[in-house]
Amino acid sequence: MQALDALLNRVSVPRLLDPAPSAAQREVLFAAALRAPDHGQLRPWRFLTVEGAAREQMGELLAQAALLNDPQAPEAVLDKARKGPLRAPLVVVVVARLQEHFKVPKAEQLLAAGCAAHGILLAAYAQGIGAVWRTGELCYSPHVAQGLGLAQGEEVIAFLYLGTPQNEPRVAPKVDVAPFVSAWPGRSDT
Repeated sequence: MQALDALLNRVSVPRLLDPAPSAAQREVLFAAALRAPDHGQLRPWRFLTVEGAAREQMGELLAQAALLNDPQAPEAVLDKARKGPLRAPLVVVVVARLQEHFKVPKAEQLLAAGCAAHGILLAAYAQGIGAVWRTGELCYSPHVAQGLGLAQGEEVIAFLYLGTPQNEPRVAPKVDVAPFVSAWPGRSDT
């Protein structure tokens, strides 16, 4: 697949089935992530893979976090949290590893980690793997971070769901770029 094809045609694929990406496919996914722009070569990211029975444990962790957020949470909310990780055979938790650095601000490190996550999505599309980036309030829960074993300065920025597309992926809509691009005329006070 050509790089421009992946960049211009990648779409989210929310309905995913077994099998999960193979070991060889995963190697490509994570190799692509490591090509993200990385000022200072800090590698401000890491990835947790969650599959098999660990997905159910992750679901319980999410349900606990939902209950901590709202002790009166309806059972339907807790059930949705429990079932979330079961939507795909593989969940990749993208963790930003933010550190103090004299030259690279934490905001830039966070953007780099997001680029790494996007690299995984592009590599998934290029290999015919279905993928979707999910977040939601539970993604940012301190309880979830603790349960996943995150260290000081680390935060979850994405749950990437990966698997075999249940249906043919939709066609990416063509978007006119003109409304998003403009020329800066320079400063008028000079």
